[in-house]
Amino acid sequence: MAALGWLTPRRRSATARSVLAGEAAAEAARKSASELGEAPSGAAVEASPAAAEPEFPVPGDHHAAAFFDLDNTVMQGAALFHFGRGLYKRHFFRKRELARFAWQQTWFRLAGVEDPAHMEDARNSALSIVKGHRVSELMSIGEEIYDEYMAERIWPGTRALAQAHLDAGQKVWLVTAAPVETATIIARRLGLTGALGTVAESVGGVYTGKLVGEPLHGPAKAEAVRALAAAEGLDLARCAAYSDSANDIPMLSLVGHPYAVNPDARLSKYARERGWRLRDYRTGRKAAKIGIPAAAGLGAVAGGTAAAVALHRRRR
Repeated sequence: MAALGWLTPRRRSATARSVLAGEAAAEAARKSASELGEAPSGAAVEASPAAAEPEFPVPGDHHAAAFFDLDNTVMQGAALFHFGRGLYKRHFFRKRELARFAWQQTWFRLAGVEDPAHMEDARNSALSIVKGHRVSELMSIGEEIYDEYMAERIWPGTRALAQAHLDAGQKVWLVTAAPVETATIIARRLGLTGALGTVAESVGGVYTGKLVGEPLHGPAKAEAVRALAAAEGLDLARCAAYSDSANDIPMLSLVGHPYAVNPDARLSKYARERGWRLRDYRTGRKAAKIGIPAAAGLGAVAGGTAAAVALHRRRR
């Protein structure tokens, strides 16, 4: 997908690359949203009565919007790893690469945080897999993969938060390091406005393996939100942002209504110190450890978790 030309050699400063990635993501998001038309405000998902604070979002405030991180915020696990699983099923790569994807996904679900080495490895693997493929081919496959591996992993609680903004007449955007095409598919399936994701170069509809800027991660996400807000005429002080990761503090800090959703330990601490709102839709030991009321259930982690748990404990 467009985001899969990850981590090319850096010839500009990190800040310049973050700005480039953000601006590219904003441009792609507005283009895809205009092609799809306005998102329906009544997608078929029931919202929990306690999904949003009574005074927020403000109905009819068209200068406000909501920005949602994807991995572990809207969807359980990492979209890129689910995508890799789907590509394996379609014989894009061998069992060895699938085992690596499976291990990285297990780690992410147990630790609840992004491991930079895992993410870099996944991005480089994805680049080698899809280079030379047509964008249209990967888009079609992405639709199938969403149905097979992603649809059942959407957190109902977070989905209800997004629906509250849609019902208030506001636009709702995913903001993710995942490929922009994958993110756009997920946004469309959820009835959201569109998605900001990592953008890679394609020539004649074929992926070249070159990334536009850098992965939409950390500061690049904030740049994407800033660029989109400027283009859409939004007032960031009236906007909301939702994320599980301390890596997204730059994005959360941009808006007037930041939420920590299923937060990792660093974000939980940071959010509490600043009085940010917290939501946790996980159950079991992790939510209890964080000390936030839990809501929607989290299914059991599939095979191979014992070794992952042991490694996680050794690294703590």
